[in-house]
Amino acid sequence: MLNNSLILAAGPWDMAIWFGIIVLVLGGLIFFALFARYVGLWIQCKTTGAGIGILNLFIMSIRKVNPSIIARSKIMAVQAGLTQVYPISTRDLEAHYLAGGNVPNVIRALIAAHRASIDLDWVTAAAIDLAGRDILEAVRTSVYPKVIDCPDPKKGVGTLDAVAGDGIQLKARARVTVRTNIKQLIGGATEETIIARVGQGIVQAIGSNESYADVLENPDRISQTVLNQGLEAQTAFEIVSIDIADIDVGDNIGARLQADQAEADMNVAQAKAEERRAEAKAREQEMVAKTQENRAQVVLAEAEVPAAIVAAFKNRTLGIMDYYELKNVQADTQMRTSIAGSNGDQVDDGRVSL
Repeated sequence: MLNNSLILAAGPWDMAIWFGIIVLVLGGLIFFALFARYVGLWIQCKTTGAGIGILNLFIMSIRKVNPSIIARSKIMAVQAGLTQVYPISTRDLEAHYLAGGNVPNVIRALIAAHRASIDLDWVTAAAIDLAGRDILEAVRTSVYPKVIDCPDPKKGVGTLDAVAGDGIQLKARARVTVRTNIKQLIGGATEETIIARVGQGIVQAIGSNESYADVLENPDRISQTVLNQGLEAQTAFEIVSIDIADIDVGDNIGARLQADQAEADMNVAQAKAEERRAEAKAREQEMVAKTQENRAQVVLAEAEVPAAIVAAFKNRTLGIMDYYELKNVQADTQMRTSIAGSNGDQVDDGRVSL
């Protein structure tokens, strides 16, 4: 009852004072919370000359930007002296962060490029990073060349197989030393293109030699031939050297191909001979059928002979003496035939026995 009476007895000025005190307390708590969160970053920015105020750090949080990443990246750039060479502002770092880029990685790449005297500015580095390339790894590869195995062991192919002019197969492995070409990193082909082009060049160079012995004797000639073909065109790398790591002699592909060709020719010849044999067999069967047909015609003709003799008797054009003379001739013919066929061969003179 006493407290309620005091509240009712308080005037409007007292209520305003209490409201003001509450607002100040809440504002102080909020300020203290923000100050406690950003005071460390702000002190670092202040002592390193990064030029980022505590209010800017608070506004970054409102923009959904991680103030810790931006502040530390700007501190790295300032401490490395990048801001004296490239115009890198805090707003550029925030924009790259909002675009999905890796801000610390880009700053580290610029620092490494600046130390190695590589011409790389913020715009190019940010574009390469947004394109999905690891800009820091690219700068490191540009400073320290990288060795690529050809063919790629990860693909399950152990060697590059090629055939020399004499038909001997050679199995080669190469190691390609490359350096990143920063200017062609955007839109340039990757390592797979380098491996494919080098493999194609080695196979072509081996195939252009007349003998496998020439390749085994001078493998450096293969490397020099491939290196002079300008395989790094339109790629993100510059080929420093191509070294033939190993060359092994494989199968005699030429002899195998000749053997396969001879077998194929033999099969073709056998097929043609079988075709001719089948044609001859068919022709033989046709001649047998033709012979049977002719014999049938002879039998028909012989059947008409007795009728012709009977007609001759009736017409009195053939006498009895002529008939006996014909019989004697037939008898003499049969006798000669039996004498001639004494060895077992019977000769058919085609005459008709009456």
